[in-house]
Amino acid sequence: MHSEPDVAAPVSADPELADLARRVREGVGRVSWRMRAEAGQGSPGPAVLAVLSRLYRAGTQTPTELATAERLQPQSLTRILASLTGRGLVTRTPDPGDGRRSRVSITPEGLAVLREYSVQRERWLAGSLESALSPTERQLLRLAADLLLRVADA
Repeated sequence: MHSEPDVAAPVSADPELADLARRVREGVGRVSWRMRAEAGQGSPGPAVLAVLSRLYRAGTQTPTELATAERLQPQSLTRILASLTGRGLVTRTPDPGDGRRSRVSITPEGLAVLREYSVQRERWLAGSLESALSPTERQLLRLAADLLLRVADA
């Protein structure tokens, strides 16, 4: 007999903590969605941005390291890397320690694409913060942002 998972099961024994988790998830998700929507048509897709961001933050990586870190299927990553290489946004060079592997690096052009996308999103967000929040609320949000970064790194 197969039982359905209980989707109504509480996420925490503490109802206030469960409500906070839901509200943070919803707020972060909606802001993230709006930033992607505001970036406009022709913006890189999420997987492309994830690969470029990873290369920027972590430096040169093997395709296997990229696929693992970004939880991408190797076939998907192969298509993404082919596109990025063709557009001059990344370079692939032989691994000096193992000629069968390659190493992938972001190019200055790739960094420019990544930065422009970030600037577009941050420009929209800064305008929204200015129009929707008081100076005191913006200070509270600054504290909350720092806390979210701590949670993400935990």
